Amino acid sequence: MEKKSYAHGTPSWIDLGSPDIEASAGFYGGLFGWTVEEESGPEAGGYRMCTLGGKAVAGLGPQQNPGPPLWTTYVTVDDVDATAETVTAAGGQVVMPPMEVLTAGKMAIFADAGGAAFSTWQPGDHIGAELVNEPSTLSWNELITTDVEGAKAFYGQVFGWGGVTHEGEMPYTEFKLGDASIAGMMPKPPTMPADVPPHWGVYFAVSDVGEAAAKATELGGAVIMPPFDTPQGPMAVLADPHGATFNVIALPAEG
Repeated sequence: MEKKSYAHGTPSWIDLGSPDIEASAGFYGGLFGWTVEEESGPEAGGYRMCTLGGKAVAGLGPQQNPGPPLWTTYVTVDDVDATAETVTAAGGQVVMPPMEVLTAGKMAIFADAGGAAFSTWQPGDHIGAELVNEPSTLSWNELITTDVEGAKAFYGQVFGWGGVTHEGEMPYTEFKLGDASIAGMMPKPPTMPADVPPHWGVYFAVSDVGEAAAKATELGGAVIMPPFDTPQGPMAVLADPHGATFNVIALPAEG
């Protein structure tokens, strides 16, 4: 699915802060077939754009956070400065205040009331991912949290999201913007290590989950959770050679 724009409050972009951008470019390029090109000029700070068929799908930049590298979820907003005020009022924190990113747009980094970090994006020349929900592209963003109800209230106040929770052995919440399902949320599983904080995870669509897991291992990554079935399709949890985790899922064919 090609995208030309994103509505306010919609997850729209992801990037990875890597301790070795060259190595990460080789891993993700090998796994997903991405072309990875460095943005021009020293002011770009070594940031690289990942494309598929000439369409922007993700970014790679130097790691800024301590600890293991992380994939970051960006949510499009009409006004980053106004969002910063709303985040604070909702009990969140401003990690990095709004800043211009050349002519690409304006961004900020926040933490929600439960401590999970996320970014916002006010588009300029760069709208976000130009291709989604196809093999080797972003297909879903998911919050892992220790406070589901608190997160519902926070994101509802900040972005106007509604939260619909489906009960079961592992309750799952769909975040909705109007009638559209735009992201997910689940309580932190008891099997997840205690030192893993609340965080936003990313899903990439693939044609075959088993093949993707095998390829990731071949490229120096790891399989955190081997392929398993879900109502949305088979998926697996993988990690790149530096320990950044991500999910892959085989989406059902449309029609």
